[in-house]
Amino acid sequence: MPRYDAPIRDMQFIFHDVLALQNYSNLEGFSDATPDIVDQILETGGKFASEVLFPLNKVGDAQGCKRAEDASVKTPDGFPDAYKQFVENGWPLLSKTPEMGGQGLPNALSIAISEMMSSANMAFAMYPGLTSGAYEALMAGGSDEQKQKYGPKMATGEWAGTMNLTEPQCGTDLGLIKTKAVPQEDGSYKITGQKIWISGGEQDLTDNIVHLVLARIEGAPEGIKGISLFVVPKYMVKEDGSLGERNALSCGGLEEKMGIHGNATCVMNYDGATGWLVGDEHKGMRTMFVMMNEARLGVGLQGLAQAEVAYQNAADFARERLQSRALTGPAAPDKPADPIIVHPDVRRLLMDTKSFVEGGRLFTYWTALHGDLLHKSPDEKMKEKAGDYMALMTPVVKAFLTDRGLKACNDALQLHGGTGFTREQGVEQFVRDVRIALIYEGTNGIQALDLVGRKLAANGGRAVFTFFAEMDDFIGQHEGNEEMKPFVEGLSQAKAELQDATTWLMQNGMSNFNNAGAASTDYLHLFGLTALGFMWAKMAEAALEKRGDDPFYDDKLVTGRYYMSRILPETAAHLAKLKTGAEPLMALEADRF
Repeated sequence: MPRYDAPIRDMQFIFHDVLALQNYSNLEGFSDATPDIVDQILETGGKFASEVLFPLNKVGDAQGCKRAEDASVKTPDGFPDAYKQFVENGWPLLSKTPEMGGQGLPNALSIAISEMMSSANMAFAMYPGLTSGAYEALMAGGSDEQKQKYGPKMATGEWAGTMNLTEPQCGTDLGLIKTKAVPQEDGSYKITGQKIWISGGEQDLTDNIVHLVLARIEGAPEGIKGISLFVVPKYMVKEDGSLGERNALSCGGLEEKMGIHGNATCVMNYDGATGWLVGDEHKGMRTMFVMMNEARLGVGLQGLAQAEVAYQNAADFARERLQSRALTGPAAPDKPADPIIVHPDVRRLLMDTKSFVEGGRLFTYWTALHGDLLHKSPDEKMKEKAGDYMALMTPVVKAFLTDRGLKACNDALQLHGGTGFTREQGVEQFVRDVRIALIYEGTNGIQALDLVGRKLAANGGRAVFTFFAEMDDFIGQHEGNEEMKPFVEGLSQAKAELQDATTWLMQNGMSNFNNAGAASTDYLHLFGLTALGFMWAKMAEAALEKRGDDPFYDDKLVTGRYYMSRILPETAAHLAKLKTGAEPLMALEADRF
């Protein structure tokens, strides 16, 4: 049977030794994030994830969700009780503002709890994850009345939230949306249309569901510039905050999916449902992107989280499974065969994933910390940098961590051999669940295009040049430090290749947009590899300072050196490929495929 134990020690290392949250105690919310409080939150969250959520992971996969004749949806056994515990223990309020009843702690800390939940039960974690995104969108674009009407109970998790974008005729190209909104005399709108692939569109976990729906007001301009955003509750909310009549919306069906069976993926029918405009007419995408950007960080986290749980179970299997002898002679002569962990190629699979997960964890938390600084720092220069980094890193976090997360889960299955292909070990579920993360919230190809087509050029390239300067400064600080040499040299080489690739794109991408498109995925992976190299250099610096009797720090350095020597050199291949431009991709005529 599979298992999951939250990697609390590694999280503590990141928060206390690398990011040093305690050094930001002058900022709102950070003063309460003392090391003792952080440790208590991580330990309690880890216990909830491993003892409550993880045992339901297989249950959710086997049972899935069921739609009744009245269009209600039943989630898997145990999900409602677990969700009730989640709300009663106050987990949704961890980083919400005190004005909404929250604790106001750094969002980076909430990210750690989200990772634990997603590792333990990805399908379950999606319900509160999407609610958080919908809440943030309302807080960013909603009226004061809307914030007060829906915000507090969405903040606690008592009410859920969704995002309704996709329709049968459009996915990525939202300019093709047909759902219409007809204005009413009382200022509301009647929403009519069908949305598909709506996660948590109907469920039995919460009393109300607050849907955020993209629609086109009658007479609006064609394309993306004519889309507005509406808040459409499942149940009307009365003046006193109690629930009123059912709105004219329903779940028309549930999708039969490859994975995440425990999450209700709904077809939603809006039949003249009452909704209210969020923000300005025809500016819906501006507000929805608040939710989509948060969701994209969450999806990147899903790739990391599934890699973590897959790694834990692969490492257990490798230590326990006896098969043949070590190449250098018996390692366990008292046993009929050696554990397969003695084999270099098995260790390759494990070390690839271990070095990815630990580097990716810091990359995600580091990015989330910049989100905190964007909202809480009084320093305008720091806020500018934090905003630049959030925009630049979001597509990399989403795409790179999910691509590598799928590889990690596949490698875990491979390590298990034939038994990994069966349901008994549970590892095949990790592969099926994580696969969607490469697709939803904007496919990874779209993320790569966003990175090279929009994020690099924004503000004259200010974000990426700031990132280059930060890496250069770090490298300069550690030149001559023999113990840091593998990290400094590796980072210096990767940074030079990333800078070379950036220059190539600036020179060749604008003259032929296909060059940018052809290079985009390789550029994103080159960026992700370099970013994790920077994270590993930061962890090495902290580990060398803390190293003593605790073997944790020596293990950290060993893992980091593996990444720098075995993984980071992939940057050279990505650079070589992207410089070939569009010609090799576009040369074959379409009818020859």
